[in-house]
Amino acid sequence: MPADPRQCFGLVVALQANYCWVDLVPAAAQAGQLQRLLCTRRTRLAKSGQTICVGDRVRLEGIDWSSGRAAIAAVEPRSSLVPRPAVANVSLVVVVVAVAEPALDPIQLTRFLITAEATGQPVLLVFSKADLLPELAMSQWSERAAAWGYGALPVSCRDGRGLEALRERLSQPGLAVVCGPSGVGKSSLLNGLRPGLELPVAAVSGRLQRGRHTTRHVELFALAPGALVADTPGFNRPDLPADPARLAGLFPEVRQRLARASCQFRDCLHQGEPGCAVGNDWERHPWYGLCLHDLLEQQDRLQRQGQQRADNQGLRQRGDRLEPRLSLQLRQPSRRRQRQRLHGRVEEGVGEDGGPGFSPPDPAG
Repeated sequence: MPADPRQCFGLVVALQANYCWVDLVPAAAQAGQLQRLLCTRRTRLAKSGQTICVGDRVRLEGIDWSSGRAAIAAVEPRSSLVPRPAVANVSLVVVVVAVAEPALDPIQLTRFLITAEATGQPVLLVFSKADLLPELAMSQWSERAAAWGYGALPVSCRDGRGLEALRERLSQPGLAVVCGPSGVGKSSLLNGLRPGLELPVAAVSGRLQRGRHTTRHVELFALAPGALVADTPGFNRPDLPADPARLAGLFPEVRQRLARASCQFRDCLHQGEPGCAVGNDWERHPWYGLCLHDLLEQQDRLQRQGQQRADNQGLRQRGDRLEPRLSLQLRQPSRRRQRQRLHGRVEEGVGEDGGPGFSPPDPAG
């Protein structure tokens, strides 16, 4: 049976408002003489709770080749997902931070690395704007990252330092997502890796020394055959995993220590408990403690909110205060509802006393 020319498969490369740009697979693109279609989403996807992310492989239908439009009918299963920014089927997470302008914040960097580790995919740490630091200071940052478990790559768009090594790493088949704070030069790196891309860039705010948001949406770009890179908007406070017990496993230095010895208690949170095999003689231990404290506070807050909702089930909000809800057995029907019910019974020919009701005369009689 010949394939339906109104159906084909593709890859979501960008999301803009309520539309998706989808690159077609080579066979479909050759048949339709188009490589990219502007697509809407079928309503049934939203009703079934399915979301569409950049990097999703999708099935298209209702293709109008003349106008270059189609509709996404189904989303294929994902191999991985970076939740923020949402990118599907990622094979490498590239965390980019600047060593200067804005100054590097180790706690912020730790949170980005935790988010990257939570995806379960390989993580590459890139130090951008390496030309703004002396060689000794740059070497010290690289040594610190190595002690954390990351082989960091210093890169500079001004003098080209590290660009070729980064291009070689990102040219491997797969989808790499570039994430990091605003103003660290993510789009500038992509412009250096792929000349002619001309992504918009902006200087760091002089007064606040914070990055400006120039990238507004996630978009995929090809660096080599089969190698895609996602440029993403910057954000300054990544979310932490919801489970506090999972946090320690997202630190490579903790994983290395637990591979050599086990803690005495299975629920150890590595905060100085008796028999802890992790200890506190590693640089990021205080930052691990801060993240753990934030997660435990968040967990307690959610539990209190849940308990409050359970306690308030017998209450209702009235203005700025709560008042008890009246039991159903004690509620009196409204007079309006009683009159409506009585009026309906009279029209049906049933009187108020249960006897025959009044019926209007038949005009034909």
